Amino acid sequence: MKAALIQFCGSDDPADNLARISAMIESAADQGAGFVLTPEVTNIVSQNRAHQNDVLRHQDDDPILAGLRDLTARLGIWLSIGSIAVKTDDPDGRFANRSFVINPSGDIAAWYDKIHMFDVTVSETETYRESAGFRPGDRAVVCDTPFGTLGLSVCYDVRFSHLYRALAHAGASIILVPAAFSPVTGADHWEPLLRARAIENGAYVLASAQTGTHPARSGKSRQTYGHSMAISPWGAVIADAGTSEGIVFVDLCPEEVAKARQRIPSLSHDKQFKGPDGQSDQ
Repeated sequence: MKAALIQFCGSDDPADNLARISAMIESAADQGAGFVLTPEVTNIVSQNRAHQNDVLRHQDDDPILAGLRDLTARLGIWLSIGSIAVKTDDPDGRFANRSFVINPSGDIAAWYDKIHMFDVTVSETETYRESAGFRPGDRAVVCDTPFGTLGLSVCYDVRFSHLYRALAHAGASIILVPAAFSPVTGADHWEPLLRARAIENGAYVLASAQTGTHPARSGKSRQTYGHSMAISPWGAVIADAGTSEGIVFVDLCPEEVAKARQRIPSLSHDKQFKGPDGQSDQ
């Protein structure tokens, strides 16, 4: 399967993002990709909660999701929408950071709500409180496709290795990590984390990322790291998109997963053990 990772500099205007990302998806399909991946928050990059509340929609009414489903059906490809921000019916009004897999008929094959919220102080001038506007998910998700089982995750999830172990044990051979990574943490942690998740689980890791300085009509703009990456099941970087918008292509070979897991069969070596308190089973 030829996969295409889209690297994108989204704005806080969902309609503009839909037009631009659709053109990139079409270009990827025209170049032979049967599986196309977009970054986290494909529909909007914004830190302004009031603006988000004005322009975001519930899943069933979301024009970005509807437009990308129609496009996917027309192109006859598989599409990973890294995530879109959608409204929920939660009493506190928080949104969901929701990832979708769309099949070649345009149907939703799977969806996943980001579990781990990015609540960090990166520096004196860079602070994030994702949980203030988004509520976390509570379930891990895999999705079977003709070219392998996908394990879904989003961005900050990549720091929590137990999630990926659970995905691998559930059959995932291709792990998705769409992201809008901070430039500060990205420079030091992005590649090592992606390679670790691939090595630990003998799986492909495909990580489409937002990049650059994101235009904002409302509130301050945000910067992201870029470097969309594909990692082999043996842990080698097989694609790196750098920092410019664009598309990188990789060929996914199920045999490479089988080979890596045969050489280092660590998935069959997991052991149950008690925690340091002597009580908690890990």
